[in-house]
Amino acid sequence: MSYVDGFVVPVPKNKLTAYRRLARKAGKVWREHGALHYVECVADDVKAGKVTSFPQAVKLKPDEVVVFSWIVYASRRERDRVNKKVMSDPRLKMDPKDMPFDGMRMFWGGFKPMLDL
Repeated sequence: MSYVDGFVVPVPKNKLTAYRRLARKAGKVWREHGALHYVECVADDVKAGKVTSFPQAVKLKPDEVVVFSWIVYASRRERDRVNKKVMSDPRLKMDPKDMPFDGMRMFWGGFKPMLDL
C-alpha cells in the first residue's frame, strides 16, 4: 500500500504567490524523483476551534492563511529514497529566512494509509 507525507504551514497572504511558485518547483522535483502525487491546498473553509484547529495548530496570524499539503509515494521505503534525493537536489536549496512562510510553525509527518476507497 502507498505512503503519505502530510504538511500544514501558515503562509502570509501577501506571499501566497511566492509560495505557489516554490510549491510548483518542489512538486516537480518530488515527482521527478519518484513521488506519485503532490498536492497543495489553501484553506477555504477553516475556522478557529475552541479546543484545536488548523489555525490554532500553526498559531495563525490575521494576515496569514493555512496551507495543507500531501505527497503520495508507492511505499515508506520509496518515500525514504525519494526524500533523500529531494533533500540533496540543488533546485530546492533555500535559506530559511528567504522562505515565503514561517517554517518554525510548520508541522508534518508520515502516514500509513488505513483506508483507500
